[in-house]
Amino acid sequence: MAKLKANYQVIGRWGEEIAANYLQGQGYEILDRNVRTAYGELDLIARFNDVLVFVEVKTRRSTAYGLAEEAITQKKATHILQSAQAYILSNNFPDIDWRIDMISIYQAKGKKPVISHIENAIH
Repeated sequence: MAKLKANYQVIGRWGEEIAANYLQGQGYEILDRNVRTAYGELDLIARFNDVLVFVEVKTRRSTAYGLAEEAITQKKATHILQSAQAYILSNNFPDIDWRIDMISIYQAKGKKPVISHIENAIH
């Protein structure tokens, strides 16, 4: 079981790296990664123009267990929203525009990763 969890973590970190590179290519500045708050973890924090963007990254090797987007339950969405708000307060950004995006990455064996970016995925 520990080996399976470690494999998921490796895939997750790989996906976050792909997502960060994708965002940078789109003009985003990556500010932070894997930030822990009392409510959970924020995968990526970026800036795009004058907007602070919190990015939830989901990586899949296939859709056998459902779409990546389906992995964000209402409970998970609430934790991400609370984590973003905690980050804003703890970093003294009370008047900044912000949003929460989702990036899903699918990569079937031997294929190029397919990236989907959903802006304002959680609000």
